[in-house]
Amino acid sequence: MNTLFDLNETPAFDRDGLRDRLAGLAARGVYIGGSSWKYDGWVDQIYSRQLYQVRGKFSKKRFEDTCLSEYATVFPAVCGDFAFYQFPSDALWSKLFRQTPGTFRWGLKAPEQITTPQWPVHPRYGALAGLENHTFLDESLFTQAFLGPLRPYQAQVGVVIFEFNSLRAKGDVAEFVAKLDPFLGALPRGWRFAVEIRNAELLAPRYFDCLRAHNVPHVYNAWTRMPEIREQIAIAGSRTSDLIVSRALLRRGRAYEEAVKKFEPYAAVQEVNEPAREGLRELVDMAIVDGTPAFIFVNNRLEGNSPGTIVAITG
Repeated sequence: MNTLFDLNETPAFDRDGLRDRLAGLAARGVYIGGSSWKYDGWVDQIYSRQLYQVRGKFSKKRFEDTCLSEYATVFPAVCGDFAFYQFPSDALWSKLFRQTPGTFRWGLKAPEQITTPQWPVHPRYGALAGLENHTFLDESLFTQAFLGPLRPYQAQVGVVIFEFNSLRAKGDVAEFVAKLDPFLGALPRGWRFAVEIRNAELLAPRYFDCLRAHNVPHVYNAWTRMPEIREQIAIAGSRTSDLIVSRALLRRGRAYEEAVKKFEPYAAVQEVNEPAREGLRELVDMAIVDGTPAFIFVNNRLEGNSPGTIVAITG
């Protein structure tokens, strides 16, 4: 007979069940993971608290330095959002890839120096704020400074994502494509690339035609000013490649800062986002039915806890 304590007890997170489910999907070419991995809110779910103890206390430094190894025992892939903010050093790449097995796959965001046409007016950019970025879509810089150091680990790089974050020249699909097309055409072979836009007005035939010409997928994204994932899937011609890529980031209409305030420390799903879940499930089904490889990345800021969201979409 259940006691009141039993009824109120939170069920233990089934880490092994999630691991086995994701491994089965990865064996079929469908790689699902989080956006980054250093979340102490996942301790006692994905992470084993005792592994990060120093003199009897939880060490945030040990956790952040080493938890990727444990993450990779559960998830077959991760999106490295950190690469958006820098050209990572050889030492950083070596440290990260040492912690993951050869079967593990990375989604990596290309640095913003490549995808930002004008530096945002934000204190982080200092004297550059508001100025034109002269390395926007610089294929030579990207190839030498980003892909060059990654070459020893190329087999583990599943996809490199070019995120164009709310372009200021809104509505001009032709102008955007005129710059994007030669850039994609000049990229070296042997890598997989994807394009993520955050201006809904760019979801036009000319954009999709450009991606299709280079066998580059459109990233189906859940984000504050984009149509729901299922709406993007339904757009004629949105399948532009023999690869599916998706990033589920934010509820439509919600600002990033609001999601951070609402959901930190990301220890539990706090708000079910059924439209996003439906879109993600549809992408998984598409990949399995068509035999198309896929990378699907889920952010904590979508519902509050990406492992819980991933459990829901794969159950």
